[in-house]
Amino acid sequence: MGVLLSVIDQNLLIPKVTWTTSDLPDLTSRVMIVTGGNSGLGRETAKILLLHNAKMYLACRSRVKGEAAITALEAETGKHAILLPLDLASLDSIKAAAAEFQRQESFLHVLFNNAGVMATPVTELTHEGYDLQFGVNTLGHFYLTKLLFPCLKAAAKKSSDHVARIIKTSSQMHILGSIHFEALTDTAVRSKMSPDALYAQSKFGNIVFSSECATRYGSDGIISIALHPGMLTTDIGRHFHPLKRWLIHALCYPPSQGALTQLWAGTSPEGASMNGKYLIPWARIGRPHLETLNRETGAQLWQWLEDQVRDR
Repeated sequence: MGVLLSVIDQNLLIPKVTWTTSDLPDLTSRVMIVTGGNSGLGRETAKILLLHNAKMYLACRSRVKGEAAITALEAETGKHAILLPLDLASLDSIKAAAAEFQRQESFLHVLFNNAGVMATPVTELTHEGYDLQFGVNTLGHFYLTKLLFPCLKAAAKKSSDHVARIIKTSSQMHILGSIHFEALTDTAVRSKMSPDALYAQSKFGNIVFSSECATRYGSDGIISIALHPGMLTTDIGRHFHPLKRWLIHALCYPPSQGALTQLWAGTSPEGASMNGKYLIPWARIGRPHLETLNRETGAQLWQWLEDQVRDR
């Protein structure tokens, strides 16, 4: 019953919007990254940030799609974004992307960890052999964030509001998840899990990581926020059966609506005081599954994530 009420509250009976894109402050001199910025929710987020004068890096797996998005966004906004090649399914690519960013910038004011994959076939793994959904949605973003901490800390020291922000796009699906450490690589345990269960696990991991990050780095002025953007008509569900996808999309909202919550988290003055919070549509503070806030779970996941990228 609790799950059903949560679905209704966060997707079907959403209150009237009280914060809109017109409420964004001027973002001149603010440096931001949006992962997955070439399509869907990420593209809409990047578009609004550009319209408000942020210096935008679009982190995209496909150079061709990234360049096409940058051209289209420039036609729509009059502003030019910068391509940052990034394949979150490859730890080497993540390391190269972070190094490239640091060659160009000393400060990072907001990192939108937006990109993700959903319900991919169980046979699909990352380059290093991790479950693709956990590898991209959780481990990949953890490694990118870890490498960019120096730029985030530097921005927090110099910013007028004395913070930098990490915004993690999770999902309401996290309420059906938990972390099975024996299922994060290509194991017999993982092979028995469904694509939906593996997705829920990765989104659960997103919030655990975000919460742990808030605890560990809040004193450095780094604000870490996770969120459910809403059920949206993006291409992330392309692996669903066509009928299932059609039924879900019948209840969905456009990506422009979904961008509101992460824009609120990443740019509003009130967002600077939301460290460790979980947000829901549209631009509201909600409550995640309580287990995602368990400190023992957080410490265990953080240690596992650190172990995977140590000495790279």
